[in-house]
Amino acid sequence: MSDSGRGKGRLVADRRYPNGGPTGNRKPTGKGQGKPASGGGSGSGNGRGHGGKHGSAQGRRRSAPRKPAHRPAKKRNFLVAFVLGVVSFVLSIVWRITWRVTAVVALLLALGVGYFYTKLPPVAELLDGRARGSVTLIDRNGAIFAWRGDQFGGAVTATSVSKHLKNAVIATEDKRFYHHFGVSPRGVASAVRINLAEGRGPLSGHGGSTITQQTAKLLCIGVEYDPKVWKSEADYVADCRESSLARKGKEALYAMAMELKYTKDEILSIYLNRAYMGGGAYGAEAAAERYFGKHSATLSPQESAMLAGLLTAPSTLAPTSDLERSQNRAATVLRLMRDQGYLSAAEEQQAQAHPATLSEEAQSKTGGYFADWVMSTGPEYFTRDTMEDVVIRTTLDPKLQKAAEDAMNEVYANKVKEGSKAQAAIVVMSADGAVRAMVGGRKTGVSGVFNRATQAKRQTGSAFKPFIYATALELGHSPYDTVVDEPFCMNVPGSGQWCPQNYSRNYKGKVTLTDALAHSLNIPAVKISESVGRDLVAKVATGFGIKSEVNSSPAMALGTSEASLLEMTGAYAGILNGGSAVTPYGLVDLRLKGDDEVLMGTGGGIRERVIQPEAAGQLIWMMEDVVNGGTGGRAKLPDREVAGKTGTSNDARDAWFIGFTADYVVGVWMGNDDNSPLTGVTGGGLPAEIWRETMLRVTEGTEAKPLPAIAPEPPRQVAQPQPQPKRQPERQRRDNIIQQVIRDLLGGG
Repeated sequence: MSDSGRGKGRLVADRRYPNGGPTGNRKPTGKGQGKPASGGGSGSGNGRGHGGKHGSAQGRRRSAPRKPAHRPAKKRNFLVAFVLGVVSFVLSIVWRITWRVTAVVALLLALGVGYFYTKLPPVAELLDGRARGSVTLIDRNGAIFAWRGDQFGGAVTATSVSKHLKNAVIATEDKRFYHHFGVSPRGVASAVRINLAEGRGPLSGHGGSTITQQTAKLLCIGVEYDPKVWKSEADYVADCRESSLARKGKEALYAMAMELKYTKDEILSIYLNRAYMGGGAYGAEAAAERYFGKHSATLSPQESAMLAGLLTAPSTLAPTSDLERSQNRAATVLRLMRDQGYLSAAEEQQAQAHPATLSEEAQSKTGGYFADWVMSTGPEYFTRDTMEDVVIRTTLDPKLQKAAEDAMNEVYANKVKEGSKAQAAIVVMSADGAVRAMVGGRKTGVSGVFNRATQAKRQTGSAFKPFIYATALELGHSPYDTVVDEPFCMNVPGSGQWCPQNYSRNYKGKVTLTDALAHSLNIPAVKISESVGRDLVAKVATGFGIKSEVNSSPAMALGTSEASLLEMTGAYAGILNGGSAVTPYGLVDLRLKGDDEVLMGTGGGIRERVIQPEAAGQLIWMMEDVVNGGTGGRAKLPDREVAGKTGTSNDARDAWFIGFTADYVVGVWMGNDDNSPLTGVTGGGLPAEIWRETMLRVTEGTEAKPLPAIAPEPPRQVAQPQPQPKRQPERQRRDNIIQQVIRDLLGGG
């Protein structure tokens, strides 16, 4: 074939032997050297010689510069060579150490994961991790009004709860939950970046923990509470929440072991059951019941978002603490759910427009003081330290509780001087001792605080006087009996002369027992107490329920003994019911949750008789005058009979009004927590007004009934003696006798 017009590359042999072949420097020969070739091939213009291809290759070799067969090697710089050698040596050592360390670390990780794997129990044993049980308190109508202890609504699973709750938790806490092996390096790196950007340490603040790691923390990496190891449950919890690097490493190993042992849904189920969600609620079911009054399976997107939002800060974000703040957090969760595809834009918009709200029971913050008191009256193993879930039925009347709280707020808002630190307490009770309402301080709707209705022991002042008059009536005295109100002194052995005074510093002279009580006169009370015997008065007071030691000195009549408001209200209930003592009670019965069998019943009610019904009825009749014309006029009600008694202790440190209608006894106390004197307050003032505001609300819409008062027989009218004729002188008497004798002898008339 002709090769004219095309240039070919060098043959393999040409490339191997640049000088023309293996013969070395042999020079080509031929007639056509350097000339156009003739014959064979056209070769014109290509410098090829005779012989065709070989000739052309030789021609190209002659035109190209000759290259040496071997280039001499450049001499390497010694310093560079040394440095490169050192680096190579170090890298080789690092590599050898690295893969060995990596192998050791991998082995240790495997051993750690394997160790925890062998310790993991079945899932069912991990769902309820509470250290104690719960107490649910229901009112007299059967409605829940308070929760105590660790609430647990029952075990749920990741598939039994509302899908919205499951999605909200994943969107908020760990969006890659179903794609990691228990630890998320991306999450940790992101958390470190955020912490550094916010000026914190790399491990401070955001932790980048997965749901599995959080579950490991909730499980305290398998360590159970032991009272022999920790001083208290709080110390145990603090140890479980430790955030050191070593602790986080253990949690990571435990999390990876869980990933090997359990399915993702099982891990999520443990988390949904053990996570604290504020308000004493542990787990999704308890939280759903606590805040919304429904099961976790029926939660809406906005309700689910609110519960998921609690997980970061359950105490501060709880809707019972701050509903608006909780709703704002839920709005953020709803946006996350939409961004991650769990909600459509329309569903998210609908949920944002109708944020979750609390159930009626959760909204009601009434009865906190009452619930605290009931918890203190039951046995510890069924209340404060219960290991079971307990339900307690109580005597609380929500209508009366609200009435008491509203009355307290009304008076403090409109009649108490701004800046005053004076406290007050209210107890509403039936005649049998059943407590229907309780307010332990001026701040209502709270719990877990000092309860002045039950815990404060204060001087009773003149509120003690009904026990003196009850003793006198029991001994046969009449409300119409009189006593002289006058300056009075007596010698007290060991103390010298004692001269009590009336509060008004005035004296009324001779007064009936009824008037003396109505106007709260001190001198008649002391005289009667001394007359009937202080020991009998103390016996009547303690019989009616005053548990504190009654002062046995003559000053007892002025109310120097101390008592709680609950004791005093219970004692007055004994007067109302006809003279029988009562034990104030709030617990009706107690049973385990889910059981119908009652484990214990009422621990109070009417007890033994203290005074006879007639004496009690006459005392009620006398106490009516306290309101109708005495010191308790501000407590008068427009539509029904009221009886009661005011009380103001020494230096006005305590002010009381305790009174009753035919249906309820209400006790009110007012004073300062530091026992300093009140300013311008007596029992007939603000306490009587609080009492009246309470009773107006308590009796609203109820039928007015007469008090069980017994009017005493009026005093008999003593016949006035006829005037006797003046005695005549002895002489005139004798003359009259002589004249009468003469008339008889003469037959005259």
